[in-house]
Order: sequence, then C-alpha cells, then structure tokens
Amino acid sequence: MPYTPSSYIPRHLTPMLQEALQDTAVVCLLGPRQCGKSTLVRHCDPHRTYINLDERNYLELALRDPEGFIDGLPEQVAIDEIQRAPELTLAIKRSVDANRRPGRFLLTGSANLLQLPRLADSLAGRMECIYLQPLTEAEKEQALGQFLSVWFAGGLIQALPPSRVPRSSELPGRLVAGGYPDTFARSPQRARRWQHQYLQSIIERDIQDIAEIKDGQDVARLLEYLSHQTASLLNVAAIANALGHTRPTIERYLSALEKLFLIRRLPAWHSNRSKRLVKTPKVHVCDSGLAAALADLHPEQWNPERTRFGHLLESFVVQQVIALGAWHTSEPSFGHYRDKDLLEVDLVIEVGGDVWGLEVKAGATVQANDGKGLLRLADVAKDKFRGGLILYDGEAVLPVAPHLNIYAAPIAKLWEL
Repeated sequence: MPYTPSSYIPRHLTPMLQEALQDTAVVCLLGPRQCGKSTLVRHCDPHRTYINLDERNYLELALRDPEGFIDGLPEQVAIDEIQRAPELTLAIKRSVDANRRPGRFLLTGSANLLQLPRLADSLAGRMECIYLQPLTEAEKEQALGQFLSVWFAGGLIQALPPSRVPRSSELPGRLVAGGYPDTFARSPQRARRWQHQYLQSIIERDIQDIAEIKDGQDVARLLEYLSHQTASLLNVAAIANALGHTRPTIERYLSALEKLFLIRRLPAWHSNRSKRLVKTPKVHVCDSGLAAALADLHPEQWNPERTRFGHLLESFVVQQVIALGAWHTSEPSFGHYRDKDLLEVDLVIEVGGDVWGLEVKAGATVQANDGKGLLRLADVAKDKFRGGLILYDGEAVLPVAPHLNIYAAPIAKLWEL
C-alpha cells in the first residue's frame, strides 16, 4: 500500500535504526525488495534528502561521476538501492573519512552487501548493517514482538483455554499471504498475482546487478524447485541432477538467491560432544507467500496437502523467529539439529551459550513422540540446554517434559506477544 501516516505499519526495528544513526556515520538497511525499507527510512527521518538509484537520472550520474555525485549531496542523505552503483562506496568512504559525523549516510540495499566484496570491503569499519525482513505476523497485528523474550524468561505459563466451538485454522491464510506489505491490502487472488510479478521482476532486473548470470530463467527454475523442497536438507548434487546443471553452477545460483534474500541456508547446529550429527544445512524459501505462489498452494488445500503445508509452515516459523530475534537484547544465532538416528529439531537458538530448541507441528494436538528431537537435543547440549518448545496449531500451553523446561504452545503466540 502507498505510504501515508495513517496506513504505516510500525516496524520493530525502528529503535535500532534510530540508535545506529546517532553514533555511526554510515548505516545500511538491508532486505529484499519491497519489504518496506524505503517506507521505514522516510518514516524515521522524513526531512532527510532521499535519492533512489532506481531512477535512471540519478543512477547514470552516480555511475559516471561517483565522487562528484557524493560531493554534491547534503550533509545527511538517504540513498536507496545502493547495490546498483557499487562505485559510490569508495566515494562515500572518502567523504566519511573526512567527516565522521554520525548519521550522514543512510543507505538501503536489496542485496546483501556483506556478500558483495566490492561494497563490503569499501566501507569496512565505517558502516553498520541492519536487516529488515518482510512484515512479521506480530507487526501485522501490531503486537510487541516479544515472543522470544517472554519464552526465554519463562513467561509461557501452562494453561488450558476455555471450552469453545472447534475453530478452523487461520494458518493456511497466513502462510499463503506471506509478509510483503504490498500483499497486505490485496485480495488473495490479487496478492498471488503480485507475488508472481514480483519474482519475475527480481529475476529480470536484480540478478544482473549482483551476479554474472546470463540466463535469469535458470535461477527462476531453481527457485521454483526449492519452493517444493523448502525446509529440507540441501542436496546440491540432487538439485544439479534434477535441473541439468553442474554443482558449481547450482552453488552460484544459490548464492545469488541468498544475496537477494529469497532463500536462507540454515546451518546445522553441532556440538563437540557428539560425532553423530548431520552437518548438512537446510534450505528455506524465506517468505512463505512467495513459496506458496511458486508451489501453487492455496489455503483450501490445507488438509489434502498437509505434508507440503507442513514444510511451508516450518519455513514460515523459522522466518518469523529469525525476524523476531533481530531486536532481541542479545542477538541469537540459529541452526537446525539432525542426527544419524534421524532425530531432529527444526530450529536451534543459541544465545550467549544457552541452547533452546523449537519444533513446529501443523496439527492441532501434540503427540507423545513429538518431543523426541528436543529430548535428544537436551541430552547432547547437556548443561547448556535451557528449554524447548513445540509450536502447534492448538490453543493450550501444555507440559511435554517440564523437568527439562520443554512445553508445547500455540503457534499464535508468535503474533500475540
């Protein structure tokens, strides 16, 4: 939706961005296209001069004369889509070295600058990067986004909800909608059309900016393939065989999709105490709405396509929790657990040496064996294990292994807290 003060959805990263501008000369807000970066920048500092490098006149001038372009800007400026003109970073470096006043340059980028050596090396030590994800469900509901803080502090109290008429699940609609603001005000049919056109635009326009890839449609086919494999162990050899490419080519395409924040490789969590752990990363399509569009999944298929929706739900929860972790007091690290006995935990969260485990279930009930992976993680992590949670499509907070601080809780807690 177009930005107006009345339609603006507050972003939880706002205080972090404002704090960075108080003590850092160059602040870069990174995230996928259309996730709300420009809107956040303009909301935080509406009086700052704003330059968008998607506008041809600005881009041509920046490429032709980077030094003159930067010298001609006001003291404080926002430059949108900085990855389109990497040459500007050396000019920004020179300008900042001469004047290190905080908050001078507020950059945005739709590609991960830390994976683009020309840009990252130029501003090393001078720039703070902040990552903005598409809207979380907590932001959509204008909740505080304190799920992790409440859970870590023991605030998920065991409780049974009052008896009520069985409800239909709201999860299918949330998964298919995804988090991009432009889908928020559209009907499901219009949102699906936007998602397809968004992906086509990314492939046609942005791939060339960040990678030397001749045929963007090869990357599009890989992304569609991954939408059917989201939340699975990444098998590059199998993907190369299925798509008829070499492993190095697939690795290059995967790297390009990561740089554009379209996929995430979730590393395997490991402990020196165990040699039986699988070390292969999982691959997740970051936005569940884009994954559903590519996989042609619709809310009414929730029951007949439960297995496919289960994988989509896992990627959805991983995305929500990682986004929530960005403004947690101590930024967590994330991984997954799987061992050679095929016991697994969908998301392992490590904060200051403490280990927490999170399992995701699409069902409305919790079974006795749903906690096996968390019990194994507790055994491997030993005294570092602090607790585990099974997020499921129910309404009660239930004990699973309370002596180890393992409980089951409604997935809705992600956007209620």
